[in-house]
Amino acid sequence: MACGFIPSGSQLFLTAQWRHLVMLSYEVDAALLHPYVPRGTVLDSWQGSTFVSLVGFRFLNTRLLGVPIPMHRNFEEVNLRFYVRRVVGSEVRRAVVFLREVVPRRAIAAVARLVYNEPYIAVPMRSTVDPTPPLSVAYRWRLKGSWSGCAARATGPSMVAEPETLEAFITEHFWGYTRQRDGGTIEYRVEHPRWTVWRAADVQVPADLTDLCGRELGSVLVSPRSALIADGSPVTVFSPQRVVSWEAAA
Repeated sequence: MACGFIPSGSQLFLTAQWRHLVMLSYEVDAALLHPYVPRGTVLDSWQGSTFVSLVGFRFLNTRLLGVPIPMHRNFEEVNLRFYVRRVVGSEVRRAVVFLREVVPRRAIAAVARLVYNEPYIAVPMRSTVDPTPPLSVAYRWRLKGSWSGCAARATGPSMVAEPETLEAFITEHFWGYTRQRDGGTIEYRVEHPRWTVWRAADVQVPADLTDLCGRELGSVLVSPRSALIADGSPVTVFSPQRVVSWEAAA
């Protein structure tokens, strides 16, 4: 989530807890994502496969520039995202790009859309979390008069994803990129520890995601290849800065 623009990209902008994540990942044809790739980045892949992920989670104890904002500290978010990378010197920045972000707070959505060109919408939302092992979580949103949602139950032992696994690919992206109205790109850094994850059972997926991402892409987001639950952690989001070099990884 990119939440603002302050010239110094190393300045802390937002802190929060991201908790009780449901992460459903769909394998898609890379050609469907090329139109959405921000300038200066390239699609990232795992073992030659490209993915779109539907992620639901809770924002808790949110602070903007260290200050809690009344009525905007705790809320749900559901987002649809895919994965890119960019090379800066010897560093490969593995990142997310959002196709849609759904929140229940109009102020959050309006600022993100109008000022920072983030693809937010504000709609009624609900969430339920049963922390009694095995952890069960569900997120629902109402769009165009109908409720939709995703849900899952943790199964098997918890794990910290090993490097080079699909679980690590989905959960360990520490940068974000957002296309701007003039065709440029901003980047922002996100810090959090590695998450404990579970593979998921009793997975419920939305019947139709076309309202979130359009018919061409939404029509292929039917059966996720990967379903995970993550416990989450405290996170720090640093202020975005404009990408001025267009050199990207091959």
